[in-house]
Amino acid sequence: MKKGVSFLVTVALVALASSLASASDPSPLQDTCVAIDEPKDAVFVNGKFCKDPKLTVAEDFFFSGLDKPGNTSNAVASNVTTVNVEQIKGLNTLGISMARIDFEPYGQNPPHTHPRATEILTVLEGTLHVGFVTSNTENRFISKVLNKGDVFVFPIGLIHFQFNVGKTKAVAIAALSSQNPGVITIANAVFGSDPPINPDVLTRAFQLDKKVVSYLQSRF
Repeated sequence: MKKGVSFLVTVALVALASSLASASDPSPLQDTCVAIDEPKDAVFVNGKFCKDPKLTVAEDFFFSGLDKPGNTSNAVASNVTTVNVEQIKGLNTLGISMARIDFEPYGQNPPHTHPRATEILTVLEGTLHVGFVTSNTENRFISKVLNKGDVFVFPIGLIHFQFNVGKTKAVAIAALSSQNPGVITIANAVFGSDPPINPDVLTRAFQLDKKVVSYLQSRF
């Protein structure tokens, strides 16, 4: 094969691989695609059935209550109130969602990832230590202390967290680049999976005593 043709074939294959590996929400093909549970006379788009656009109403694009603090009486002393396609059906195919995060003093939104979204967060009240870790093999820890009005971005798929380092409550609002970003909390996924991961796997992976692994699994 000639060099020029070989180069063009390589470029085409890379482009195809990139398109197949895309994790972002597809672009909408109509003004609205309000998600409904009833499939009768509906079209299936993005994992949801779409309401007839002629039948859409204001309530399909509305959510109330984000001004109210979430319940932070839990082990991590924080609460995430999500506003995604499950709460606002009109978000279907629009590729965006948001969340309110409430923190008690020294509460945290523990290390987690969003497999389908980049997150941009702004602090409304309090002081947060935030950060994310880049992928293997570099595993760089990039962090910042945020105060009221500060904004920080967490790239799609990377492990990140928020920790209230102040002595007062903190509140943040996050926007995410997917109608359904998904969330994987690292500790819960690794030590609280159902069924449990074989302790021998985790013992070697984390270089821990097997009793410590068993204890951690009992906690989740």
